[in-house]
Amino acid sequence: MAQQNGPAPSAEGRRTIHVQGTDATEAKIGQLIKEMTLEEKVNMIHASSSFTSGGVPRLGIPELVTSDGPHGVRLEHGRGWDDSQVHVFDSATYFPVGVCLAATWNPHLGFLQGSALGAESNARGKDVQLGPGINIIRTPLNGRNFEYMSEDPYLISRMVVGEIKGMQSQGISACVKHYLANNQEINRSHIDVEMSERALREIYLPGFKAAITEGGANTIMGAYNKFRGQFCTENAYLIDTILKKEWGFKGIVISDWGAVHNTMEALENGTDLEMGTDLDMLPNPDYHKFFMGDTVLTLVRNGVVSQELVDDKVRRILRIMFKTRMMDHGRQKGSFDTREHQEVARKVAEEGIVLLKNDTHILPLDAHTVHTVAVIGANAGRLNAQGGGSSQVRSLYEITPLQGLKNLVGAQVKLTYAQGYTIARGAQADPALIAQAAEAAAHADVAIIVGGWTHGYDYAIWKDNAYDAEDVDKPNMDMPFGQDELIRAVVKANPRTVVVLMGGGPIDMTRWETTVPGILQAWYPGLEGGTALAKILFGEVNPSGKLPMSFPRKLEDVPAQKLGEYPGDGTTVRYNDGIYVGYRYYDTYKVAPLFPFGHGLSYTTFGYSDLSVVPAGKDQVTVRFTVRNTGKRAGSEVAQVYVHEEKCSVDRPEKELKSFEKVYLEPGASKVVTLTLNKDAFQYYSEAKHKWVLEPGRFDFLVGSSSRDIRLQGNLGL
Repeated sequence: MAQQNGPAPSAEGRRTIHVQGTDATEAKIGQLIKEMTLEEKVNMIHASSSFTSGGVPRLGIPELVTSDGPHGVRLEHGRGWDDSQVHVFDSATYFPVGVCLAATWNPHLGFLQGSALGAESNARGKDVQLGPGINIIRTPLNGRNFEYMSEDPYLISRMVVGEIKGMQSQGISACVKHYLANNQEINRSHIDVEMSERALREIYLPGFKAAITEGGANTIMGAYNKFRGQFCTENAYLIDTILKKEWGFKGIVISDWGAVHNTMEALENGTDLEMGTDLDMLPNPDYHKFFMGDTVLTLVRNGVVSQELVDDKVRRILRIMFKTRMMDHGRQKGSFDTREHQEVARKVAEEGIVLLKNDTHILPLDAHTVHTVAVIGANAGRLNAQGGGSSQVRSLYEITPLQGLKNLVGAQVKLTYAQGYTIARGAQADPALIAQAAEAAAHADVAIIVGGWTHGYDYAIWKDNAYDAEDVDKPNMDMPFGQDELIRAVVKANPRTVVVLMGGGPIDMTRWETTVPGILQAWYPGLEGGTALAKILFGEVNPSGKLPMSFPRKLEDVPAQKLGEYPGDGTTVRYNDGIYVGYRYYDTYKVAPLFPFGHGLSYTTFGYSDLSVVPAGKDQVTVRFTVRNTGKRAGSEVAQVYVHEEKCSVDRPEKELKSFEKVYLEPGASKVVTLTLNKDAFQYYSEAKHKWVLEPGRFDFLVGSSSRDIRLQGNLGL
């Protein structure tokens, strides 16, 4: 007979949990909850080790096993793990980072990468993959931008749905993160974010809403920071009101590690599972002493907390366990570090690398006419898989840019290498290294400088040698390690210079951009990134990546700096920039970025024609146009549709992305692109009415190759 859970507590004045669903699974869940003791229930709502939560062995309820992501299954660590040795079986496929995936503008690739990552999670015995990360890129200084996707909520929404569906097609749970407004790493554990309701609804929530309501994410992770005075992980408005009531989320709200601060707020406001590692108790942490541990037992037994609150959290955990076949061990086996997964990583890198500039058609290089290439820069041979913090991956191999060039053209082209700069926090220009690099460039047909930001090798010391990393923001946008001086010297020695930039976002190029004919943004492109980059440089792959964020000329142009606050006063950061994030600011306020949102060049050219904009049902519009490959190479173009309301009772941005399609075309071929825009493409959030509003008027439909390269324009009254 099941043990009784103690006297029925008084729940007067407290929220009542209403059980949803009457199907067979919900009935099974209800029966299991009846059979569980209070101790067993509470054991399920907090960590049992650094990456597991408690199970109930006597009832066949397993622990929930989580793993960091989202660029591969993280190396093993935690309970019983000896990290003093290199373990080949935890060497995973290292996928391109989130911002590189978003730069493909290809939701199908999101599905493929998610599916491959899900299969590897399965093979490693994981239940929840802690990703993808989709926080808005509000400032280029955020050290974690590389994990995220975009400054634009619509692009995020389309990419995250594909990735989540792919991941969960493999039977594991995605954990979309970090909910909400984790847009800086400085003071992330306590900074209080203040923003308008309109900014919340129009910019910061849509990606998460799509992840839940369209992608069907099984779990979501609360952020470290506060939002309007209350920590996000236990925030009544964000979790209880919006996530669970408005969006109908029935899955698990997981805290970020150590992000719970108050037992009552966590219990009542919607936290379902408290995770973390109690560093104060190492090496023998007592997870029962967490906020959602033994204290909950006392509160329930004393009638302070309704047992229904605990039951709801357990029900949510069990619901996901049944959904992912954890209870009957029926989940598919999965596969690990396969050639197929590596090819997915390569394809994402090929479509995610962005050609920013190609003056004088310096690219692609021709191995028949280019006989010597000087490869310059410490980043050319630097490994990135284990950098960045919790998203680190132990990769079975990693093709660097230098190795990729050797593999592709090393037998035909003479490659010389010069380090150029030293990677170390505070390192300045090294005259000797610069002289060696300039000498190598002077004796080469072409120089390729691989520079930009750094990611770091070692989790324990990443802050000392990395700028793109968890728990640290960049101090500015200036190129570190004396790279400006290096680039100027190399260009002087050889004007035929191409700069390849690694990193999670923009860097200040103003000291040399006008003198360099070719620039590529390579992000951190995964274990096959060097292969993809070499193929783009030598024309075997036609670049098709587009910027998922604006690249400003200088930090002072960034709206978070110009209109809002960053990083705040140490206690509070006010998002006075409101809805004017990224291109919404640059285009509305007439501030020219260095490279605009949606920008990305190709080795071919594309023409746009025959725009028609017609009604398609109530509050729907069909936008139709033709894209033609007018060049001599096959290639892909991302056709982008922006919307602008001509007159409105509230301020609205100059344009907002509302649809896009990536189109592959052979030379001379064309395609008619048909896109349907629904009601939400024309609405704004009214703070006065507390709802979305479609205000009748004329709308402009702007079709083009970037936010600043509009090829067609039409309008329609709604």
